[in-house]
Amino acid sequence: MKIAVIYGGVSGEREVSLSSGKGIVNALRKKGHEVLEIDFNPDRLDDIINLKADLVFIGLHGKYGEDGRIQGLLDMLGIPYVGSGVLASALAMDKAKAKQVFMMNNIPLAKSEVYAISSNYGTESIAEEIKKTFKPPFVIKPNKEGSTLGLTIVTDRSQIAEAVSSAAASDDAILAEEFIKGRELTVAVMGPKGNEKALPIIEIIPKNGFYDYESKYAPGGSQHIVPAVIEESTAEKIKDYAILAHQSLGCEIYSRVDFILNEDGLPVILEVNTLPGMTPTSLFPDAAKAVGIDYSDMIEEFVTLTLDKMN
Repeated sequence: MKIAVIYGGVSGEREVSLSSGKGIVNALRKKGHEVLEIDFNPDRLDDIINLKADLVFIGLHGKYGEDGRIQGLLDMLGIPYVGSGVLASALAMDKAKAKQVFMMNNIPLAKSEVYAISSNYGTESIAEEIKKTFKPPFVIKPNKEGSTLGLTIVTDRSQIAEAVSSAAASDDAILAEEFIKGRELTVAVMGPKGNEKALPIIEIIPKNGFYDYESKYAPGGSQHIVPAVIEESTAEKIKDYAILAHQSLGCEIYSRVDFILNEDGLPVILEVNTLPGMTPTSLFPDAAKAVGIDYSDMIEEFVTLTLDKMN
C-alpha cells in the first residue's frame, strides 16, 4: 500500500513525534509498503490537501495531532487513517472532559478542578483559588498537553503561582488535581471496536522518582516492568478499566491508558493517550513485545485493523 506517515508537528512534543514517526516509517517499509513522509506544519496544509495515499498513519503528538484537528482535516478530504477519530481524540486530549466521561462510567479518578484563563480571570486569581481548594501535595498541569509538559507536583504553597504560570504557557485552561501516591502503571489497548484486548500491564519505575519528560524519552530514564507484579484480580480490574476508558471515549484501533495504583491497592485512572509514543523507549511497543509481537508486526496490525474497519 501507499501509506503516508505524518509526524513532527509544532507542539512541545515535536522531538518525540519525530522519533515515533521514524520508527513507524521504518516498520512500514520493512513490511513492503511504499511510504510518504510528511513533517506536519499547519502553515503547509497543501502537503495534506494534495496527498495521494491509500492510508495515513498519524505519528503526531500534542497540538494538531492528538486533539482531533488533523483527523478532522483527513475526514473532510476522505483520506482514511489509523487510530481514533475526531471526537475521541479531542475528548482524550481535554483531561477535564475525559474525567467527566470516566466518572459517568464509574472509573475511579482523582479529585480535580479545571480553571479557564480569561481577560478578567488571570493566573493570579487562579493561583489564589487553587490555594483555597487544594492542600499539598497536588498536581498543577495544562488541561490539554502531553508528555508531562508544564506539569508541577506542588509540595509547598509557595510553588503555586509559578506552577500555574508554567501550565498557562501551554494552555488557556489549568487543571489542579490531588496527588495520588502509588505505583505508576500503563495499559496498552488494541483491537477492533467492541472487541478490544488489553496487553500486559507495565509498571514504570522512573529514575528521577517522577515520570517526567526525561524519564519517558531518555534511554535508561525509567525501568519498565512487564508484566507488572500485581495480584491477578487487581490486574484484571485495571485491564477492564482500561478497555472501558478506551471504549467510553470512543477510541479506535489502539490507545494507552495510564493509572496510579494507590497505597490501598486501588487503581486510579490518569488519562487515555490516543496517539501514544512509538519511540524506541516507548511503552506500547514494550507491552506488545511481552506477548511476542515485535515493533513492525505491531504497526502492521494497526494497519490491518484499520483496513478491516473500512471493509
